[in-house]
Amino acid sequence: MNSMDRDIARVLLSEEQLQKRVQELGAQLAHDYETLNPTMICILKGAAIFYTDLLRAMPVPCSMDFMAVSSYGNRTKSSGEVEIRKDLSTSIEGKHVVIVEDIVDSGFTLSYLSRMLKARGAKSLKLCTLLDKPSRRAPGITLKADYHGFEVGNEFVVGYGLDYAEKYRNLPYIGILKPEIYENE
Repeated sequence: MNSMDRDIARVLLSEEQLQKRVQELGAQLAHDYETLNPTMICILKGAAIFYTDLLRAMPVPCSMDFMAVSSYGNRTKSSGEVEIRKDLSTSIEGKHVVIVEDIVDSGFTLSYLSRMLKARGAKSLKLCTLLDKPSRRAPGITLKADYHGFEVGNEFVVGYGLDYAEKYRNLPYIGILKPEIYENE
């Protein structure tokens, strides 16, 4: 057991469960976008591991781009303010776009990004998220993922790209962080 494992209350999704579902999502996206050459946008840093595994599971032509946004900082709850830290490197005008995110929680960040990317002229825009926490949606946010891996409860989860204060991203599974690790924030 490594030091990160000791901070985990329990494993929520095993490495095997994650890989199986990512393969299923990749097959579904490949079917839906077979002839459309989608632009797959990874929301850094949390979605990076999911994104690379997902793209390897999609045997169709696609373009890659990245955005870094934040509404959390080192907190466990969204501030509701979205900061663009790295924008796209290419135009998405007239393109089929799929935003790939690690988790949809309050929905603030992805609602903002969806509006912004639609305004940039995307031909179509879909959302693919590994985890969805519908119970945490902020009032007035009706965001729904077009593709999602797993629905999770209100626990604070880390691993497979998800972090707390930039730690735990490299765990091969998704676990529930022990509350004493973050309760004093």
